[in-house]
Amino acid sequence: MKLLLVEDNEMNRDMLSRRLERKGYDLVMAVDGSEGVELAKSSMPDLILMDMSLPVLDGWEATKILKKDEATKNIPIIALTAHAMSGDREKAMDAGCDEYDTKPIDLTRLLEKITSLTSKQ
Repeated sequence: MKLLLVEDNEMNRDMLSRRLERKGYDLVMAVDGSEGVELAKSSMPDLILMDMSLPVLDGWEATKILKKDEATKNIPIIALTAHAMSGDREKAMDAGCDEYDTKPIDLTRLLEKITSLTSKQ
């Protein structure tokens, strides 16, 4: 299964990608929202892990673009954010995210969300 990880923080990207690869996932990575949109369209991943605080194009806007595009609108997107403020989950869902998770990442919880969303496809 192919996952697209859109994360600008190198340490977060490295740590999460290694943990997911050990679980058998094939990863494609982007460092900003614009690159994430392009990679989603070119690689057509099974699921996208989208950091919300990104340079160039933030995760909110990148998600809206992907959900409006006929080719990518059905790819599940999990919002990843360190901002666990009240209303952030609703904001992510309103942008088009299918699920929401907070940083630091709890791998067991994230894997359950990935499995739940990809088993529906």
